[in-house]
Amino acid sequence: MSADSPREVGERIAARRRARRLTQTGLAAASHISYATIRAIERGARRPSDDVLEAVAAALEVDATQLRTGYVGTERRVNRALPELSAVLAGYDIPQGPPTRTPDELAEAINAAVGWRLAAQYGRIAAEIPSLLHDAIRYTHAARSAEQQTAARMLAAAARTADALAFKYGSRDLSARLIDLMRWATDRAEDPLVQAATAYVRTEVSFAAQAHAVGLAALEQAIEAAPAPSSRSEAAARGALHMRAAVIAGRDGNVGAADTHLKHAQQLGDQVAREGVYQGTTFGPDSVRIHEVSVAVSLGSEHVDRALRLATVWKPPADLPAERRSGFYIELARAQDWAGLQADAFESLKVARAAAPQHTREHPWAREVASSLRRFHRSDAESLSHFAHWIGAV
Repeated sequence: MSADSPREVGERIAARRRARRLTQTGLAAASHISYATIRAIERGARRPSDDVLEAVAAALEVDATQLRTGYVGTERRVNRALPELSAVLAGYDIPQGPPTRTPDELAEAINAAVGWRLAAQYGRIAAEIPSLLHDAIRYTHAARSAEQQTAARMLAAAARTADALAFKYGSRDLSARLIDLMRWATDRAEDPLVQAATAYVRTEVSFAAQAHAVGLAALEQAIEAAPAPSSRSEAAARGALHMRAAVIAGRDGNVGAADTHLKHAQQLGDQVAREGVYQGTTFGPDSVRIHEVSVAVSLGSEHVDRALRLATVWKPPADLPAERRSGFYIELARAQDWAGLQADAFESLKVARAAAPQHTREHPWAREVASSLRRFHRSDAESLSHFAHWIGAV
């Protein structure tokens, strides 16, 4: 049961509704919940059930954990979705009839799911991705020759979205299988930008296995194979690979390679000029700055000053995707904890949680920092203890 009172939940819902310029009637229509129920919830006269809370959260385009502390419905949905995804993957190379959606409907649904991934709305993904991935596989097999490349691109995007659940919720074998599906789709897409995106995601296998040198070599091969950065999309594809190469080089302790790749990413970020989502990856000057902190933290505690210096002069803008903003504050918290700035580290974790609750809750470094703070930081003990319980650090 949530520690929040019905009034606190209602106030959060009302604040989110007003921020989206919705009336109570509009929210009722968008969530398919009666006006009387919405009104009672916002007054604090009624505690919403899990189903009602999720419907309201979906209408407000937020994760339900942003409305009610300790909500575990997302975990339940993800745990149901993972075996369903495994079953879908069992026969991905075998034609199984036409998809249930039209190509336009499938494209629209996949684009929406990609947006949920960037916003770290894992509960919404879990509810839709098994059937969506199944349809994308069916469409890839059934598409006419003129549609084959488009179908394969859609399948790669759907598989990547499914992988967000598998990887972040610790299902490493399933994640590897989904990446194999991405590669299978990429071969059929015959699109160098999709190939670059798949190489970017494939590095998760190296991170999970701590095979950092191998992951760096694979990324450097992908950079060589990527198209010349003559357009914004091409520059973003190459720049994203350099960003990830800088981080994995940092994890490998290779300072020279990390700095070299980060410099190339900065140049390409300047060329792109404005932040955007390219082949499902957020890239631009702001993403590169976030990766500067990530590289410093990856290199270890002796490089903590690099992370702290950047954080004193720059913060991620509010319009950056939630998962990326949350990641910045989680890594900043780790640097602050190393530097003995425990109060600052706790504040950073709280900002990360506000941006993307489920991403923060499932992030091992966030859990590690919360556990460290709980052992050694005594001020604000009650709030910290509550946070540590929420994130599973006790």
